[in-house]
Amino acid sequence: MSNSLTMNTFIKKNFLLENKFSERLFHDYASQMPIIDYHCHLPPKEIASNHTFENLTKIWIDGDHYKWRAMRTFGIDERFITGDAPDKDKFIQWAKTVPYTLRNPLYHWTHLELQRYFDIDILLNQDSASQIYEDATAKLQTANFSCQNLIKNMNVEVVCTTEDPIDSLNYHVEIKNSDFGVKVSTAFRPDKAILITSDTYLDYLGKLSQVSNVTIDSYKALCDALSLRLDYFEENGCTLSDHGLSYVPFRTFTDAEIEAIFQKRRVKKRLSLEEDEKFQTSLLLFLCEQYHSRNWIQQFHLGALRNNNARMNSILGPDTGWDSIGDYSQATTLSSFLNALDSRDKLTKTILYNLNPADNEVLATMIGNYNDGKVKGKMQFGSGWWFLDQKDGMNKQMNALSNMGLISCFIGMLTDSRSFLSYPRHEYFRRILCNLFGQEMQRGELPEDFDLVGKIIQDICYNNAKEYFRF
Repeated sequence: MSNSLTMNTFIKKNFLLENKFSERLFHDYASQMPIIDYHCHLPPKEIASNHTFENLTKIWIDGDHYKWRAMRTFGIDERFITGDAPDKDKFIQWAKTVPYTLRNPLYHWTHLELQRYFDIDILLNQDSASQIYEDATAKLQTANFSCQNLIKNMNVEVVCTTEDPIDSLNYHVEIKNSDFGVKVSTAFRPDKAILITSDTYLDYLGKLSQVSNVTIDSYKALCDALSLRLDYFEENGCTLSDHGLSYVPFRTFTDAEIEAIFQKRRVKKRLSLEEDEKFQTSLLLFLCEQYHSRNWIQQFHLGALRNNNARMNSILGPDTGWDSIGDYSQATTLSSFLNALDSRDKLTKTILYNLNPADNEVLATMIGNYNDGKVKGKMQFGSGWWFLDQKDGMNKQMNALSNMGLISCFIGMLTDSRSFLSYPRHEYFRRILCNLFGQEMQRGELPEDFDLVGKIIQDICYNNAKEYFRF
């Protein structure tokens, strides 16, 4: 280890902070604010059981398709990524890749996470890999590195996971009845009920029928089943929904058409694009009106082109690193959909996220169409996510929001992660945020008023989300 490079010229106290204004905003205003992680994919089972991970690979590489894509690009054999290679060998192959991730956010995240969780202050590479693996794995066996402590030690106040309507929420109940001390909620994600052309749609209806105790033999019965699951989620503290869609469709329809489409799918007949979009429009409108009546918040994650590599998807399944940014048309149908809800006064608080940076200004201006003055920041342009949760993506999202809306009302960052080691991403965001404001203070484009600017920084980091979500 004596020959390993340290981070003393890299991730230091003022990492990403380019002047005295940025430094003061971060250290005096942003850094100590609690974290509200209002959208993530952490497994509640592991929180409920206060799981401890066997080794660094299990917690850090398994399931992380960001790392997997980088390793594949670098020429690492799949055996060392998702295959049967020993865990330490997988880690060494990741460490071998890390120096060549320069300028990819993985390089920053990797070293932030080693520092913040394990107090490891050397650069990860093939030479340092073995000792880092052993040191971090040893720490993971201690009580301070259980899942619950990994969350608490990062000053996390709220975690909101994401569950399907058929989920029992039994682990959320366990967590609620424990002495964990961090609020863990969930978001209702009914995409599998909406995406009617999916190959597994009819199997899914059977599962939904079973958990809701509703025979789903009509479109109305489907709505009844989903309404009962909404009741169940609400009884267990849920106040938030989420949809991961390529785009929000909008087609006019009649009730008779929707019932005919549903019955056509039940007998396994192929639907046209028009039928598919009519069904999705109808069910989304039903669900969004339900969210409004319950005073929930709805989220739309838009723009992913999923499962591009058919060969590897057939081997490994979804969420294994074969997705990319889509170039769907968003504006027209999204506006029509939101307008249909607003016209009935049934548009609840809404967060719109885009995956294609070309849509930044589209969404930044779209939210302004449906703010009604009744709720501060009712319509939100969500933070950069997935391929955009990096320095350039965050800056572009915040600049678009600043130029075309009010960044002062922004609810800030989320992890959108399945990893218990992802909370330094909030620090990463806060440093980028403070540097954005600090640069303009230095240039005289913002006043040297730390009471004003510092408060807005704290609002974006925490206060706005605290008020918006009412957790």
